Amino acid sequence: MKTRYLFPLIAVGFVSIMGIYFLVNPSYERSIQAKYYYEMGEYKEAYSLAKEAFGLDVYNRMAATVMAQSTTSLKYVAYIEQAQSFLAQINSIAEKESISSADRARIRLMSEIVTDSYVKLAPSIITDSELVDQAKKYHDDFEQLLEKVTR
Repeated sequence: MKTRYLFPLIAVGFVSIMGIYFLVNPSYERSIQAKYYYEMGEYKEAYSLAKEAFGLDVYNRMAATVMAQSTTSLKYVAYIEQAQSFLAQINSIAEKESISSADRARIRLMSEIVTDSYVKLAPSIITDSELVDQAKKYHDDFEQLLEKVTR
């Protein structure tokens, strides 16, 4: 009769010890914080905390995953910011009465940079879909612009 309760009791004790270790270990504590910041869209803070957690424990897979996710997301954010900046410059050029050949060349160059940079982005299943969609939209817009400018 006692052996019937022994195995479940040992299992509960083992899971409890693992849970306490997970909550008390500073590496896992930081990786949980990093995951929170990643989910909130604070990719720089998430990367910083995940890197710190990974430095404390190189076997912390959660920290490694959040660090990789944050790195990819930061690349997307940089791409989107660059596309927005170029779009603002192109809009200021388009406001002129006539567009010179130098301005057309500048627009073509900016469009080529944005479309070529998109190829270097490596989306994954875990990358925020809003970032991926926004980057794709900018890529498509600049691809159309490049097509119009090169005619």
